[in-house]
Amino acid sequence: MSTSSVPRSGPVAPSRPARLPSLGRTPSGLGAALAFFVAVRLAGATVVVLANRATGHPLLRNLAHAWDARWYQHIAAYGYGDLIEITRHGGVQADWAFFPLYPGLIRALTTVLPLTPGKAALLLAGVAAVVAAWGVYRVGDLVYGRGVATALVVLWAVLPQSVELTIAYTESLFSALAAWSLYSVLRGRWLWAGGLAALAGLSRPSGFAVAAAVVVAGAHEAVRRRGRVSPRLWVGCLTAPVGWLGYILWVGHRTGDLLGGYFGVQQAWNSRFDFGRGSLLFVKGLLVRGGGFVYAAALVMVVAGVLLFCLLCLDRAPLVLVVFAGVLVLVVVGGSGSFASKPRFLLPAFTLLIPLARALVRSWRLRPAQAVLVVGALTAVSLLFGAYVMTVARAPL
Repeated sequence: MSTSSVPRSGPVAPSRPARLPSLGRTPSGLGAALAFFVAVRLAGATVVVLANRATGHPLLRNLAHAWDARWYQHIAAYGYGDLIEITRHGGVQADWAFFPLYPGLIRALTTVLPLTPGKAALLLAGVAAVVAAWGVYRVGDLVYGRGVATALVVLWAVLPQSVELTIAYTESLFSALAAWSLYSVLRGRWLWAGGLAALAGLSRPSGFAVAAAVVVAGAHEAVRRRGRVSPRLWVGCLTAPVGWLGYILWVGHRTGDLLGGYFGVQQAWNSRFDFGRGSLLFVKGLLVRGGGFVYAAALVMVVAGVLLFCLLCLDRAPLVLVVFAGVLVLVVVGGSGSFASKPRFLLPAFTLLIPLARALVRSWRLRPAQAVLVVGALTAVSLLFGAYVMTVARAPL
């Protein structure tokens, strides 16, 4: 990885990998990237609707109310502490497990517009997904150039699990905040980086990955400059974990266990960090007893995520991008919980796709037909897999 994560002077990060040569036929530009992203995600929603019609399900309901989406909308309508569920094993699952930013925005939107919570949730998720793709492009363009930035957005749009960017989930909101926080670090805008990281920490339990990336990058920059840095750097680093820590402590206060209350709530959801024990038991069970297609696919995607992280490190990517991806990979591999959901937790880690994006640009220069074929195949897999997990599979997203 590179030895610097912010620029010494000027708008571009230093010690970055050299830009690839200008490729005359490479599709580039923010407009082209966002147009492709929107087209693919609209196609994904359309395929899900058609699959719902073919299987006799309500056409749009699972887009707005699948799995965790109904918890967020209930919090938006009634606040915290109003909904619990008892599992078949006697566990008590409380709504405190869900972070407040997304339901808060749903509540705000339904207050000012004549929308139901479901429609507001879908609108927010859709807008946030486009803002996230914009941020992904800006990060890629800043470090590697427009061709790689476009390829990065294209690959992110066609991930198998990218259907979660289309439904009423928090992945798109978290990805938007994360991408723009990382971009702010690369530009040396520490107050923006810290503020966006704090908001990311209010959006998902894994939001601390953004704070960790900002703090590590800030500490590295302070050491590199021997402490001669702007006070804004220190303020940004101190601000970054405030959102995540604040919600953890609030739940702890509500439950009577200030430091451990939130983690007790998460254990009822079988969600805890067990240093990979749960993942190893899952893999063992899958190999010995077999399992559904979704679980096998999830294992492939998680293994791919680990390999891509190794390639990202070898690619000498800026430190802040590596830390962000590394923390998310660590959470996915070392955490317990439903393995079917793990690819979704990796979805915001768009920086893992940087090595593939660079390879795709090189392929476009040498063999454009093959590059188009690869993107087309990935798009088809993404659309079909998304429709399958939304309408056929019963595994939790």
